[in-house]
Amino acid sequence: MKPLESVLDYRFRDRKLLLQALAHRSTGSNNNERLEFLGDSLLNTVISAQLFEKYTQLEEGPLTRLRANLVNQGTLASVARDLGLGEFLLLGPGELKSGGQRRTSILADTLEAVLGAIYIDGGFENVREVIIKLFGTRLAAPMPQENLKDCKTQLQEVLQARDMPLPKYIVASVSGEAHQQIFNVICSVESLGISSDGVAGNRRAAEQEAARGVLELLPDD
Repeated sequence: MKPLESVLDYRFRDRKLLLQALAHRSTGSNNNERLEFLGDSLLNTVISAQLFEKYTQLEEGPLTRLRANLVNQGTLASVARDLGLGEFLLLGPGELKSGGQRRTSILADTLEAVLGAIYIDGGFENVREVIIKLFGTRLAAPMPQENLKDCKTQLQEVLQARDMPLPKYIVASVSGEAHQQIFNVICSVESLGISSDGVAGNRRAAEQEAARGVLELLPDD
């Protein structure tokens, strides 16, 4: 675990917490899902505070969209890849065989779990420092005003500007218990033959993730 602690710039007092944070649910009951839940809340709190302090001129709506551009599955997975987190994942045989160490959702969830583990091991100030270091470049870079719009709005405006039909959103599946459902939504632009899926804890967030994927696939005008 020392190489991972080195890139995190945090040394665990209890490395069992770090091992649990790296354990996907496919490994059994002692997995990282509870730590992921905690890390998600911590990440949103720290990023919200940083944005509140940095962008003093912005109102609630733009701040919320700016946070969504930073705290989303794609960005978290990108940070996890920068850390080389995939090399340390603990996966069950099925996930290992299917390339789970490269899957965006698993990388994003594991990063959140690691942050939750740091909080339990070292307290809020330590996890705050780690989050600010991990997201420092992204927090420091000014965001163009158009990027503060949510992904569905951005996609709609791009397609309208090109006189193209609006995208379609289809709920491909809903899984999990009633109080903890996971939505898989597909966004497609049929006229271009492109589509992308989004997975999240509610339909709206899944649609946003799907729209984000389509935006990345759009050909240059």
